[in-house]
Amino acid sequence: QVQLVESGGDLVQPGGSLRLSCTASGSIFSICAMGWYRQAPGKQRELVATITSGGRTNYSDSKKGRFTISRDNAKNTVYLQMNSLKPEDTAVYYCNAQRLTGATLKDYWGQGTQVTVSS
Repeated sequence: QVQLVESGGDLVQPGGSLRLSCTASGSIFSICAMGWYRQAPGKQRELVATITSGGRTNYSDSKKGRFTISRDNAKNTVYLQMNSLKPEDTAVYYCNAQRLTGATLKDYWGQGTQVTVSS
């Protein structure tokens, strides 16, 4: 099992910045990728960004240039730096980890952290 704990969500004004953190614990040795997803009220959960164990990143097109995902392997932590935040970035942000066990890829999710962008 993998446990994910997110932090960093907050209320921020438009144009502001936030950094989210997600720390993994448990059976982390087979985690092949981690990432961030978000879900706004009334909408489906959507990809924000992912990063593989080798450091390869992938972003949703609309997040490129404003959001940056990174990881600190020594701390088992992945970060999401969010700049130039807009009201439409308001959502619950969820951390995700994908763990490979044999031939099975399993998803794990954190509890979510609320980001609210409002003046």
